[in-house]
Amino acid sequence: MVTTLLVFVVALALIFDYTNGFHDAANSIATVVSTKVLTPFQAVLWAAAFNFLAYFVVKDHKVANFVSKIVFEHYVNMHVILAGLIAAITWNLTTWWFGIPSSSSHTLIGGFAGAGMTNALYMGSNALAAVSMHYIIPIILYIVLAPFIGLFVGYVITIIILHICKNARPAAAERWFKVLQLISSGLLSFAHGTNDAQKVMGILYLALISSKIIHSGAVMPEWIPLACYSAIALGTMSGGWKIVKTMGSKITKITPLEGVSAETAAAITLGFTEHFGIPVSTTHTITGSIIGVGLTKRVSAVRWGVTINLVWAWIITIPISALIAGVIFALLRITGY
Repeated sequence: MVTTLLVFVVALALIFDYTNGFHDAANSIATVVSTKVLTPFQAVLWAAAFNFLAYFVVKDHKVANFVSKIVFEHYVNMHVILAGLIAAITWNLTTWWFGIPSSSSHTLIGGFAGAGMTNALYMGSNALAAVSMHYIIPIILYIVLAPFIGLFVGYVITIIILHICKNARPAAAERWFKVLQLISSGLLSFAHGTNDAQKVMGILYLALISSKIIHSGAVMPEWIPLACYSAIALGTMSGGWKIVKTMGSKITKITPLEGVSAETAAAITLGFTEHFGIPVSTTHTITGSIIGVGLTKRVSAVRWGVTINLVWAWIITIPISALIAGVIFALLRITGY
């Protein structure tokens, strides 16, 4: 039974990574598509290649280690992991359907934490006893910090570029920025792969520990990162066109210069947080970067009504995912699955 459940959990984890890929594909391709540097098909192939390239470069898996410690192992079992994954996939598909660029990272973390907290209640403990505040607090802080870091870096990069290119011929400058946008889009896709694929690695690592396949502290089997990077790259190739429209045009009008600035800013921010092993949202980061770029023109260049709706989606993602996971875990207990 454990083996069958483990196979099911692994399959669901990879399905989540796949949904993460097509849900978050917009993060790295929205600007490059909206500026017509690449066609949508070319863009998803480009992004997927850089998603998978991360497998060959990143070997320390700090983000995966961070995610695996959000819920104390005493409160983690296969049903907790199962409920968390089902909740995360449900919220990912719901927000994708309505074209809302919410955070795949936070829905996974919220689902995992919510299921763990519900399990703590069944075990007669306080719900908050299940989660480690040492790991939860940085996640909550970076819900706010990541967009603002992206905004600041995007604003500064745009100002610097405008100053350097102030005497350039517009037509020549645009041609150069279209080339540079390929590089910046690739960097952002690489950062997306390193950051987001690792979150599911942490969940799968815990699943193997819960199934007693490996012991706590053991080296992560190599098939886990290979499978996760592959799944997220395949998901990216499927695209997420509803969210591309929101990210590429509804927040602010994007030119190739601004696309380079926004993507570079987001890649720098994600690289910084990945270095310290903090699982931040790619969606939040690139949205903040796009806003920062828009602010260099004027405050009214940013469509604040759209932006406020996005912020509300970000705020509710973790609690709703946690609630869904808690209900699913309770149903699994009631049905005796």
